[in-house]
Amino acid sequence: MKKKNFAMVMLAAVMSFGTVGITAFAATGWAQEGSNWVYYNNNGSKVTNAWRQAQDGTWRYLESSGVMATNKWVDNDDYYVDASGVMIANRWLQVANSRKTSGYDWYYFGNNGKCAKDKWVQIDGQYHYFGDSGVMETGWILDNMYYCDDAGAMVTGWKKLTPPEEYQDEEKHTGPFETANDGQYWYYFGTNGKKVVPNENGTNVKQKKINGTYYCLREDGALQTGWVCVTGDESDSIEDYRLVDTDGKVRTGWYSTEPPEYLQGHYDHDVEWFYFNSKGVPEVGPSKGSAKSSDLKRINGNTYLFNEYGVPVYGIQKVYTNSSESEYTAYYFGTYAQSSMLKGKYNITEGGVSWPYYFNSTGRGYTGVYDNYLYYMGKLQKADSGSKYEVYSIPSGSSYKNYVVNTSGKIAKNTTVKDSNGVKYKTNSSGILVKEDDESVDGGSYRSPEEPEWDND
Repeated sequence: MKKKNFAMVMLAAVMSFGTVGITAFAATGWAQEGSNWVYYNNNGSKVTNAWRQAQDGTWRYLESSGVMATNKWVDNDDYYVDASGVMIANRWLQVANSRKTSGYDWYYFGNNGKCAKDKWVQIDGQYHYFGDSGVMETGWILDNMYYCDDAGAMVTGWKKLTPPEEYQDEEKHTGPFETANDGQYWYYFGTNGKKVVPNENGTNVKQKKINGTYYCLREDGALQTGWVCVTGDESDSIEDYRLVDTDGKVRTGWYSTEPPEYLQGHYDHDVEWFYFNSKGVPEVGPSKGSAKSSDLKRINGNTYLFNEYGVPVYGIQKVYTNSSESEYTAYYFGTYAQSSMLKGKYNITEGGVSWPYYFNSTGRGYTGVYDNYLYYMGKLQKADSGSKYEVYSIPSGSSYKNYVVNTSGKIAKNTTVKDSNGVKYKTNSSGILVKEDDESVDGGSYRSPEEPEWDND
């Protein structure tokens, strides 16, 4: 404890009053009677239960018997007089604690001599709290919303402390950033000394922004680490979790880690990649098979599609392109190691066979003719090996465009060809069928295009 300017008081002390500024008067004023001092009024009666000032300017208290009090609490226990009977003012006082077998209590008296009670007092730049009896408090006080150190000084900023008694049996969060459980937690106290706690909404843990950084705090304000569910003890939604580092800061950006224990059955790998936004919320997407183009997320120059458990998907994904989910196409997110949207030409293995694909500049699987080859939702459309040529009907609005392709997927432009059965097909300059066996073709439907083998269907 910081050295205080104080008076040590022993309740049984006896001192001489010959030099303490009191002069005996014959009739009115101070008079010594044996070892005691008294004060007489003009009418010759003794003053009782009142203060009187000595010649040296100090104040003394006359008890109900008229005798000047020494070494004791007086005047409704709001003041204290020392062994000389002088009212203590503007200083600390250490008094033996009668409630304990040993030890002392600290009190502080203001300029008017009154003991500080039920209030904060700033002394030498530090705030101290004095309870209803005037004793300087230490530890958790005022409904556990403030903390005073062993010297009684109000704590501000971060402080590692043993929790209030009712929270000492709470289980400590552990996980990717597990720390030793020594029974203590970090708490944050504002510049006014008040502990920062989550908003009262019935949850056990809540996220809180402190000095521009998000932290996860238990309802009593204890800092949590590892995976922390901010809506309760556990949740089926990864969005309700935050990943908190050992320094107490909520993770943001990309991070590879074990999923929360409660949700681990929903993941394919022991360790997964997650992306946390600026508030530490994991990025999530739609449930399997219901992705829309609006679910695509652009992060640091790359485009991702997350599943409902916060993991970026990979492979060929069916993505709806309108709100009614009546139209869709393919996007390719590469291998597990890539898990981001890719563009251009790729050979993708389907059923053990490598199959050509093309994805345009927006990442969508291309439908139509590109470099003289026919694609549908990005997948190359080829005639069966035994057919030589086939006609594919590619949807175009409310009708179809019928393209003639060979076994490599190349369209037959402005020519006449025969399939393996001798059927003759004549095409225009776009590769669209105009005659079949010399009969004009006006619309009609032929072979339906092959969709990709979806990884999310």
